Amino acid sequence: MSQSRQPNDAETMKVNSASEMWYKVLTGGEPMIGRAHHWFGFIPSNPRCKICNAPFRGFGAPLMRLMGKRPSRKNPRFCAACEDFASAHPGGAEIELSMLFVDVRGSTTLAEKMNATEFSQLMNRFYEEAINVLVRADALIDKLVGDEVTALFIPGYAGKDHARRAADAGQDLLHAMGYGQSGEAWVPIGVGVHTGVAWVGSIKGAGAASMDFTALGDNVNIAARLASKAGAGEVLISDAACNSAGIETEGLERRELELKGKSELVSVRVLRAQ
Repeated sequence: MSQSRQPNDAETMKVNSASEMWYKVLTGGEPMIGRAHHWFGFIPSNPRCKICNAPFRGFGAPLMRLMGKRPSRKNPRFCAACEDFASAHPGGAEIELSMLFVDVRGSTTLAEKMNATEFSQLMNRFYEEAINVLVRADALIDKLVGDEVTALFIPGYAGKDHARRAADAGQDLLHAMGYGQSGEAWVPIGVGVHTGVAWVGSIKGAGAASMDFTALGDNVNIAARLASKAGAGEVLISDAACNSAGIETEGLERRELELKGKSELVSVRVLRAQ
C-alpha cells in the first residue's frame, strides 16, 4: 500500500510564504490593492474583474485594457493581470471577514408565472442591481449562481468596518429591489449576513485548468443558510456580525435558528427596509 508523499522543506516554505502574502493583501497590509478595488468600482460598468473590480464594459474598459486589465481568456471573470497574479501565487489565508448571501425567494413560482424570456430578464435585472449595490459597498462579488448572489466583505477591500458595511449593504439591497417604497418590491429577496473566520484565496481545478477566488469554511456555510432562512424583505444578521458592526440591537426582532449541520442554535437579528 503506497503512502502519500509528505511536502519537503522547500514546498512548506513556499506555502507559508504564499499564506503570508495573501494574509497581508486580504487584511489591508497592501493598501494599494484595496484602493484600486474601491476606485475601479466607480467606473462603469459590469461585468467586472472578480478580484480588482476593473470594468470590462463602458467608457472605462479601453483604459483598463491599456493597464493589462482585459478579460482573461482562460477565466473571463478575472482580468488578465489578476488571473496571472493569482495563478502565480496559488493559496490564501484564514482571516475574519463578513459574508453576505442574497437570493430570490420563490424563484420557481415566479418562473411558472412568466415565459422563459421574461424570467431571464427579471434575473438579469436582479443580478445587475445586486452587483451595483455590492460594488459600491466595496464587496468582492463571489458567485452568481441560480437565483443567488454571494459577496465577501474582506478587510483589505471593505476596511475594518466590514461587518457594518455588509449590514448596510443588506438593507441597501432591499431598497434596490423596491422594499420600503410605495408599492411592492419588484422581486422578493432574502439576505443573510454573518461575520467569522474563513479561508480566502485562489483555488485551482483539476489540472490547474480553471481558477477561482473564493471563501471556504463553516462560517461561509452559516451565511448561506441564514439567507435560506430569511423571508422576503428580511436581512438576517447573526449576533457575531451585529457585535462586530456595533449594531444597536434593542428593538430588533431576535430569532434562534436551527441550521443544517449545526449542533447549536444560531441567534440572529432581523433587519428590514426603513
